[in-house]
Amino acid sequence: MLLKPKIKLDRVTDITVEMLKKRNIQGLILDVDNTLSTHHGQTLTEGLPEWLAYMRENGIKLTVLSNSNTKRLTPFAAKIGLDFIAMGLKPLPFGFFRAVKALGLPKKQVATVGDQIFTDTLGGNIAGVTTILLTPILPETSLRFRFKRWLERGVYRLYHIEKTEE
Repeated sequence: MLLKPKIKLDRVTDITVEMLKKRNIQGLILDVDNTLSTHHGQTLTEGLPEWLAYMRENGIKLTVLSNSNTKRLTPFAAKIGLDFIAMGLKPLPFGFFRAVKALGLPKKQVATVGDQIFTDTLGGNIAGVTTILLTPILPETSLRFRFKRWLERGVYRLYHIEKTEE
């Protein structure tokens, strides 16, 4: 069940401290594209600054892991005040391991948050962290992404992936 997330939500701002504490999660590895902003965008999603402050105020450690390059991530990470790991090579587990180490927590206390089953969920499950799958902010238009999203719809049906009620 490497493709099935532990938690399925619509938006990053749906993640609550109570939900995390219930699972003893003290750190989050955050994807950027279609998770915190639109694909290759620099605009923060609505409510993101407040949500980040809420997480920090409640002791949740945060870092960014993305397959994007440093040039794309540097200005975005500066806007949200987080460290990042670029070129994470997700779904390979190495970037996840680096992010867990950067958070300074055991992996059982870490969750990864992203919008793609074949990178974020698969990689997080391989790395042994809790996986939180989000609905993409905005559908991508490239043929490659449309094909990936088509394959993901099959995984949703196969594993009966539905929104987690918390």
